Amino acid sequence: MLKKLFGFTPGVNSVKTEITAGITTFLTMAYILAVNPDIFRALTDQGMDNGAVFSATAIAAIIGTLIMAIYAKKPFGLAPGMGLNAFFVYTVCLGMGYSWQFALTAILLEGIIFIILTLTKVRTMIVEAIPNTLKKAISCGIGTYLAFIGLQNTGIIVSNPVTSVGLGDFSNTSVLLAIFGILLTSVFVILKLKGSMLIAILITTIIGIPLGITHLTEVISAPPSIEPIFCQFTFDKIFSWDMLIIVFTFLFIDLFDTIGTVVGVSMKTNMIDKDGKVNKIDQIFMADAVATTVGACVGASTTTTYMESAVGVEEGGRTGLTAFTIAVCFALSLLFAPLFLSIPTAATGPILFIVGVMMTEQICDIDFSDYSEGVPAFITILFMPLAYSISDAIMLGIISYVILNLITKKGKNTNMFLIVLAILFTLHYISNILLIK
Repeated sequence: MLKKLFGFTPGVNSVKTEITAGITTFLTMAYILAVNPDIFRALTDQGMDNGAVFSATAIAAIIGTLIMAIYAKKPFGLAPGMGLNAFFVYTVCLGMGYSWQFALTAILLEGIIFIILTLTKVRTMIVEAIPNTLKKAISCGIGTYLAFIGLQNTGIIVSNPVTSVGLGDFSNTSVLLAIFGILLTSVFVILKLKGSMLIAILITTIIGIPLGITHLTEVISAPPSIEPIFCQFTFDKIFSWDMLIIVFTFLFIDLFDTIGTVVGVSMKTNMIDKDGKVNKIDQIFMADAVATTVGACVGASTTTTYMESAVGVEEGGRTGLTAFTIAVCFALSLLFAPLFLSIPTAATGPILFIVGVMMTEQICDIDFSDYSEGVPAFITILFMPLAYSISDAIMLGIISYVILNLITKKGKNTNMFLIVLAILFTLHYISNILLIK
């Protein structure tokens, strides 16, 4: 039964090892149950129920990881992705002014398109068309964006009428607790403590109780209903330019995030074929695509494969039984909604900062000495936090890359797909200028 369901091979794989690996991976991923509702708290006034977001986060993780376990039979965990949730809240809703229903509709469309791209193999063409420099720059840019949001949410960085931003009030107890959280999480990560981010969140939250920052009334309760955000779609603007850009950005980030995670984890742990390709890559992509589509229906932001899966793989997890264990852990976590929802921003903000640090690792692989590569990469990275927009940074990065390479290298590093994208994005900005005038 285990072989049929999860690809488990008796004599080669160990049930104990697979279950241990699954629990370990869950501990490294579980921070999303606290961080995601905290990010979406900014939309509470617009009717996005915080308890419903918690349940939707867990349900999306359960569904996505179960598909990965049974269909792809791989030891990877899925959950609403970091960076993608920030784009949902801070760019689409708060920045562009669209409703969260509009953003959920974009995610639904993205998931459907991802399924089609997976079935038709078109995703390979897209992956190959985008220069590696921009792929790495996007990851780094999202990292700086998340870190900036974390620092803002905790009050470490605040608005300043003269310099736009500045340091917050370090005499504020909540700010001091957040700084402690960053240092504590950093120490745990450096020491490679299993479940480091979740443990740091819990310790910081507990310290916040006597300080009056954490308000905990109960620990266990029935899971909050997802009814307020279930299938809340709006299709009246699906053919607008903004919808096209938003869907493309969700798809773009999800596509490369999944590729980077799956390939990176597989290469790191030798889970690859003799020809260097990841085994069952199509099934992995399909699990990710279906998870995103179903996740949108329950009210979750884009669901993606987590890099933290590497921890479980390093523990010996090799089959879908590891992923199944992760899903079971997320199911059990639904009973602890009051605990996760009581965690203050001072405890979740540090996680955004640390995840941001992790996502900027690839900056070392960008050749800034070649300015035709370095300038577009720097634009992409810098404009995400400064413009407070992932989509604008990606568009400006692609436009600048095409222009600089066409002028200086006669199109050597460009292709028709990239050129078409640059033209479309340029027309987008021109149309915005004309509309303003």
